Amino acid sequence: MADVILNLVHHSNFKKLVSLPLQELFEKVEDSSLRNYRPELDNRFHRDFDVDLEGDIMEWSDKTPGLVLSDNLYSQPIKESEIAELTILLAKWCSFSEWRCWDARLFLYVEPMLKYNISSPNEFLNFSLWNDFMNSLSKTDRRSYSESVVLDWMSRREELGETMEPSEDPRILPTMNSHRTSSESLHIFLNSFDSKDISLLIGREYLEHELWSLNGNFLYGVKVD
Repeated sequence: MADVILNLVHHSNFKKLVSLPLQELFEKVEDSSLRNYRPELDNRFHRDFDVDLEGDIMEWSDKTPGLVLSDNLYSQPIKESEIAELTILLAKWCSFSEWRCWDARLFLYVEPMLKYNISSPNEFLNFSLWNDFMNSLSKTDRRSYSESVVLDWMSRREELGETMEPSEDPRILPTMNSHRTSSESLHIFLNSFDSKDISLLIGREYLEHELWSLNGNFLYGVKVD
């Protein structure tokens, strides 16, 4: 199982960074002034640390040949995967918050809210699915949604003939609490996706860089308007 990774991205700041000449971008990393472009963290969630992303950006610059430092990222004569890699780093730099979950668990949290079945974990990489899910999620409050997730999980276990007695399976209560906490945090996270200046970065652990997306656009040719 791999984590699906979602980030809420400050789109205006992201647009500014991908429009900078690379020379200026790297200089801002080196003198720490790139931190002026980083939005305030939503303390209810995690995101990558400043120093880690700064190191990753400079490592990218060292390992990527053929850069034209006077041009911005999308004007570079390099591979799509290389453009996408730095785009992901800059989008994460402009992230307010990150939410991640095993793709197998996401079926429990997402599918019951949709009017269709999810046939593959790869569908969790589609922005259209998350857009449909958010529209449905907006019609219910956090507690009601979380309770519906737990009830659905219990129903699925019973259909498989699994016990729901804590005395027979000590993992029942911890798992139930985990589903409740994770679903509540997902509701909070996506409830923050309510501004035209916020974009949704979607990816997964071990996923090729060029298959990540921002509001449905692949990152080697993302629209920044």
